[in-house]
Amino acid sequence: MIIEVKVPQLSESVSEATLVSWHAVEGQAVKRDQNLIDIETDKVVLETPAPADGVIVKIVKGNGSTVVSGELIAHIDTEAKAGAVAPAAAAAPAAPAATAPAAAAAAASGSGPAARKILAEKGVDPSAVQGSGPGGRVTKADALGVSKPATGSSVSAPAVVAPAAASTAALPQPPVPPAVEAVLSDRPEERVPMSRLRARVAERLLQSQATNAILTTFNEVNMAPVMELRKKYVEKFEKEHGIKLGFMSFFVKAAVAALKKYPVLNASVDGNDIVYHGYFDIGIAVGSPRGLVVPILRNADQLSIAQIEKKIAEFGAKAKEGKLSMEDLSGGTFSISNGGVFGSMLSTPIINPPQSAILGIHATKDRPVVENGQIVIRPINYLAMSYDHRIIDGREAVLGLVAMKEALEDPARLLLDI
Repeated sequence: MIIEVKVPQLSESVSEATLVSWHAVEGQAVKRDQNLIDIETDKVVLETPAPADGVIVKIVKGNGSTVVSGELIAHIDTEAKAGAVAPAAAAAPAAPAATAPAAAAAAASGSGPAARKILAEKGVDPSAVQGSGPGGRVTKADALGVSKPATGSSVSAPAVVAPAAASTAALPQPPVPPAVEAVLSDRPEERVPMSRLRARVAERLLQSQATNAILTTFNEVNMAPVMELRKKYVEKFEKEHGIKLGFMSFFVKAAVAALKKYPVLNASVDGNDIVYHGYFDIGIAVGSPRGLVVPILRNADQLSIAQIEKKIAEFGAKAKEGKLSMEDLSGGTFSISNGGVFGSMLSTPIINPPQSAILGIHATKDRPVVENGQIVIRPINYLAMSYDHRIIDGREAVLGLVAMKEALEDPARLLLDI
């Protein structure tokens, strides 16, 4: 019995996806629910499980193909044995094999005029050079990287010059200076397409800068009180909750406290309307092998410190494994970006639309500050909050950031809600 393997139903906001990597080949036996292929959307990578036990007899769409919801990508035969391939699928590879010599010849002659000229000067047959360009085309960089044959050594074939370039090659040509040749040969380049996630992130960032009136306000916070509190309870906390006590949960709690005092920081723009959200879904920017993702801490105001730490750890693990779901990444009313984990001292974060504000936190470093007329050393963290000046005035932005600073410098405020 032949069973069709189709692209899973994608989110309403996702029109198409890309087949990233097949984990099985034609003729291979697979088990029900075994992941057959990773499908990348502009938000997440989806796993596509096998619908039944059987043998993959035909792969309709290969790696890199663009697909839509419900599109057929493979056939599984539940009665076939491993190694069996459908007649149509078995015949398919014959065509590429038959044309291989022609393709090789095309690749050999597929070199640009500059590359042919350089190879001709070196006395090297273009067909003997492996090209790195599209379709095996020999590029100028490939030609520059080829060494001249040693004196007296034989060359497998005379240098072949395309008729179109023959007249040019016959003219006196200035030699490429050895110094320039050496420099260019050590400057390799690689061109790769953006992943869907990277392209989507780029699109949203440009959209944010084009549609928001972004302004950033800064402040500094003395992290000593939080650090002392953490040091005092870190062991008991981990023993009690099974998770390490970090700093991000304090920043989340401080941000929520400020958003409650200044609701416009938690709002968004919809046309000519301002939408005030009565809930606090905080996006936590996380780096992943695929790029930047922002999973959402939903109802962060209702979560304890331990629950926040657990969710952040869960998001980090999922991001690393590429297993964040659409639900994890959808929505959000305010975001926090922590460049401090990479050593950033200061930055101006870009708003994540349709949100209207984002908090950037940075590396905590010992710095000299003035207290009561005395210069003292304190662990200082610079806070930066970017906001959409169309709906958020400087007053609310500055006071909101001050509220976060006060909560962090006196964590008891978070318990007393003051």
